[in-house]
Amino acid sequence: MSTPSSFQFLPNGSSLPWAGIPEFPAADLVQATAAELGRGARLCAWFGVPEPPGARLAAVIAFDADNTLAVARSAPFSGSYPSLTATHPQAHLFEREVWEQHGLQPEGHPWLKPVRRGTGQAPASGEFFRVDGREIHEVAVGPVHAGIIEPGHFRFQCNGEEVLHLEIALGYQHRGLEEALAGGPHPATLSQAEAIAGDTTIGHATCHAMILEALAGAEAPLRAQWLRALALELERLANHTGDLGALAGDVAFLPTAAACGKIRGDFLNLTALICGNRFGRGLVHPGGCRHDLEPARAAALLEKLRPALRDVEEAIAWLWDASSVRSRFEDTGTVFTEQAGAVGLVGVAGRASGLVRDVRFDHPAGWHRFAQIPVAVWPGGDVFARAKVRCLEIQRSGAYLEEQLAAPPEEGIRAGLEPAAPGTLAVALVEGWRGEICHAALTDGAGRFRRYKISDPSFHNWTGLALALRGQAISDFPLCNKSFNLSYCGFDL
Repeated sequence: MSTPSSFQFLPNGSSLPWAGIPEFPAADLVQATAAELGRGARLCAWFGVPEPPGARLAAVIAFDADNTLAVARSAPFSGSYPSLTATHPQAHLFEREVWEQHGLQPEGHPWLKPVRRGTGQAPASGEFFRVDGREIHEVAVGPVHAGIIEPGHFRFQCNGEEVLHLEIALGYQHRGLEEALAGGPHPATLSQAEAIAGDTTIGHATCHAMILEALAGAEAPLRAQWLRALALELERLANHTGDLGALAGDVAFLPTAAACGKIRGDFLNLTALICGNRFGRGLVHPGGCRHDLEPARAAALLEKLRPALRDVEEAIAWLWDASSVRSRFEDTGTVFTEQAGAVGLVGVAGRASGLVRDVRFDHPAGWHRFAQIPVAVWPGGDVFARAKVRCLEIQRSGAYLEEQLAAPPEEGIRAGLEPAAPGTLAVALVEGWRGEICHAALTDGAGRFRRYKISDPSFHNWTGLALALRGQAISDFPLCNKSFNLSYCGFDL
């Protein structure tokens, strides 16, 4: 890939002075970004930074083949600018968010409506896309659902049982987290980062810690990086196991559903063995970790890990041996590789559609610089593929944990951090269990957060669920939805 001159390069988990980032008129920034996306880069974040007379646009893109990130910004402006979505659909939610938050209107955007807010603080239901025709009917599901789950609204346009179009409206969980982080870091900041998506505590906390370390020009001790990597893979094991059990439950295959529910708890308990909390609260801290794993507990963790891995392997084997399961999983909810690339799918959803993208491999940081995990890819794009990628990742994460626990690095889990550098932008990526987590933080003249931008993998992937339902029976929605298992609160920041 040729080196573009329009962007400033930086490695994952690093920072650079805000004043030194290339600045362009908004239209030129869109053109430069579109050119790089057209050559194979992808959009990690596209956000606004308030500045009179309106706001600036900031772009963070990834060059996976080159293992590098790049940033650029627009000059301050108000009003409108040419839409990036018109040529690159992966920008569509980012541009809607910028318009909602800063009033910068992307001219030519195909479906401009709020992302999280409608009138005042109301959820962003707004106007829905409609298909006309005598045989067409509309089905509205949620935001209140039958199960004890988070709220989201799904609007189906159907011809009989066939789904022609699905539009997803979220915003019911909106917590104002990015606004709360502005002015930090403060005493509550780390707890807020851990709560961005509660099932991804380690992923988001690690990403936030990397931001503060980059702003301080430091990094965590190697043993702390090792502990973070262990916890991240335990988080992946627990959630993938739970998802496979839930998928089994959705097709009424109870042996795997029941077994995986129990085994998920076993993996959560291993995280609690490290730090005292099953979801990893309180483990990761800027500058390192709060808890160490001394030899006796490391041996106990390994002793309990091995039977849990054997149990989950057996439960998954039952799933694949059942023809009734395969018949429901195969060719259901397919997202083709070209579609997945166009809308910017990440993580399990992207790899299950044949996209070879994984932050641990493409942009390794922390301990993953020294010990990587092979990328698990399956090209089918259907429910079966998304389940298969989870299965492969369980195997590879388990092998990785056994290998790492056998050879821990030397002692030392905390390092002191200097105050964050003023007028600096830091960017960090972490491969959470759902996919790529991106945090970008800009400091003011006093080293406080002037802007803190979070991109949870669900922000990229909800559109994939909408595509998966096209041409499917509406009764397939629960199964397709579970095969993505996206976060409402991770989206509703």
